[in-house]
Amino acid sequence: MEYILSKLMRFSVLFSVAFGIRLLFVGFGIYQDRTMVVKYTDIDYHVFTDASRFVVQGSSPYNRSTYRYTPLLAWMLTPNILLTPHFGKLLFVTCDVLSGFLMYRILILRGLTDVAACRFCALWLLNPLPIGVSSRGNAESVLAVLVLGTLLCLEWKRLIIAALLYGLAVHVKIYPVTCALPIALSLRRQRKRDGSNDGLLTMMLRLFSKDLILFAAVAGAVLAGLTWTFYCMYGWDFLHETYLYHLTRRDIRHNFSPYFYMLYLTAESNWSPVLGLAVFLPQGLLLLLASLAFHTDLAFCFFLHTAIFVSFNKVCTSQYFLWYLCFLPLVLPRLTLSVRRGLGLLVLWFTGQALWLAPAYYLEFEELNTFVLIWLAGLFFLLINTVMLTQIMSHYQPTTTEPTKKIT
Repeated sequence: MEYILSKLMRFSVLFSVAFGIRLLFVGFGIYQDRTMVVKYTDIDYHVFTDASRFVVQGSSPYNRSTYRYTPLLAWMLTPNILLTPHFGKLLFVTCDVLSGFLMYRILILRGLTDVAACRFCALWLLNPLPIGVSSRGNAESVLAVLVLGTLLCLEWKRLIIAALLYGLAVHVKIYPVTCALPIALSLRRQRKRDGSNDGLLTMMLRLFSKDLILFAAVAGAVLAGLTWTFYCMYGWDFLHETYLYHLTRRDIRHNFSPYFYMLYLTAESNWSPVLGLAVFLPQGLLLLLASLAFHTDLAFCFFLHTAIFVSFNKVCTSQYFLWYLCFLPLVLPRLTLSVRRGLGLLVLWFTGQALWLAPAYYLEFEELNTFVLIWLAGLFFLLINTVMLTQIMSHYQPTTTEPTKKIT
């Protein structure tokens, strides 16, 4: 009994402190917004709130310019209009802590003790980056809950729930679709090794299993159902702003992407749309190789996929880092990197960001032409990310999981 109580204390203290810190930041943000010139709240939060106001009025959320998200988000935040303008921030910080709980459950399921699981979860729960992003009103924590929930249900072999969450995750933000291949590979039927010469059709059929078909059918139905429902409600605006815009987007604003300067210089060129699509090719190749190599360990494969997608994306901002950092506590227990080397890589990662932020500051606030310096800093940051991913892959001990056999 004493052991159980001490276990609950460690767990409850960590998560209570994490939630309390986030509430303090939300409160400080309200004070800063009211009293200081520089505002704490993310501009996207105002976009969400304006879209929710249109929904409450019976109009389309896309009447708010620059709202390029699913209508679900605007609906979720209608209490911003009906109850309090701070509801969304409270929702996001709650999802942030819930993400930590899902990490905890996955780590326990993967064999860690309670103490070790809490220690690795603390790297997320007490991390200033997710704390700041969620308390400023950014919705990334909602997606973190969906993708971590998908992973946990896959580990639990609850395929229907996993498929529901995955279909919803892809609808909310399209990038989790990159994880479809490793999921499919992990659910496929093992090929027989009896030495017989099978026909091509038989070999293709053996790449599928009842589990894979069920998962694809449920996830596809969720995605198709939501897409059709919102298309009937909001028409082409929904399809364009939620999906197509992000595929054809050519963001020429300065960001961490190594492609931004090329897209900036070719913005008026006839080749600009082609270049905007061509930059997906390195991503696609690397994602394919990562899927084939690491699909037996979905947590690690999800981490690699998201990190590759973000690092080689044509738009890359600081909040995108959360897309793969939420998987890092699941990866660290199986890393054989020394503490010294790990800290060195962490310092290098922050140094790369600092080198980018310096010329970005002079461009943004001093109006100096530092585009070339920002581009070079972006290339250097890509090199740092590549080195880090290479080191992680070479020092990771994957866990091999059996194909799903039971559906609950």
